[in-house]
Amino acid sequence: MTTPALMLMTRLDRPVDLATRLLIVDDDPGIRELTAGFLEQHGYLVGTAADATEMRAAMAEAPYDLIVLDVMMPGEDGLSILRTLDRRSGPAVIMLSVIGTEVDKIVGLEMGADDYIAKPANPRELLARIRSVLRRASGGEATAPLAITPAREFYRFAGWRLDAVGRQLFDPEDVVINLSDGEFRLLLALVEHPRRVLSRDQLLDLSRGVNAEHFDRAIDVQMSRLRKKLARTDAEEMIRTIRNEGYLFSAEVTRA
Repeated sequence: MTTPALMLMTRLDRPVDLATRLLIVDDDPGIRELTAGFLEQHGYLVGTAADATEMRAAMAEAPYDLIVLDVMMPGEDGLSILRTLDRRSGPAVIMLSVIGTEVDKIVGLEMGADDYIAKPANPRELLARIRSVLRRASGGEATAPLAITPAREFYRFAGWRLDAVGRQLFDPEDVVINLSDGEFRLLLALVEHPRRVLSRDQLLDLSRGVNAEHFDRAIDVQMSRLRKKLARTDAEEMIRTIRNEGYLFSAEVTRA
């Protein structure tokens, strides 16, 4: 099932980018329609689905760039749906979960969700997260070196470059490495505090803000994924685990 959002113009009669399609999957019709309406006003083509069956029908009709997927749904829940999606070439996924479901958040990260937001989600925060995830997804498709703006400053370490403004990570061969929003924030926190032990709580505060829910294992999961993406330069040594204390980014970091 799709909403009237799948038109060539938004409710504000503005042209939209036909290549950018979002799918809202939630069993609550009120949340579906309100979220779709808000995102339409910001130039997206938006489809909605009440469950896994409607989601798959919508995806068979048109390609989607990103799915906003509720965890708690009757029948096939969001985590089960996520498990069936192709996390390499399929759409990006932002999970929505009620506050307090720590296990769902951890499992979602382990299964490859690009981001996680607690319900009820602030529409403007959801919009910001969607934009961020879409930027990461498009940047991750680069197979050749990208042009670098000379005036922009980068964090440089062990041959890598992190563009904090453009939110891109370049490997030693100048290829963009795809990072989820959580992985980017975590790496930025590390390179901004190199050679200093940071506890899990400190990393959560630095990467998610002081009001972030404290899920220690979520940091461990994202750290493990980040290490794998930095594996070309022996990330196990670059990001060191300090037992009973936290993590230390051991590489020398410069800004230029």
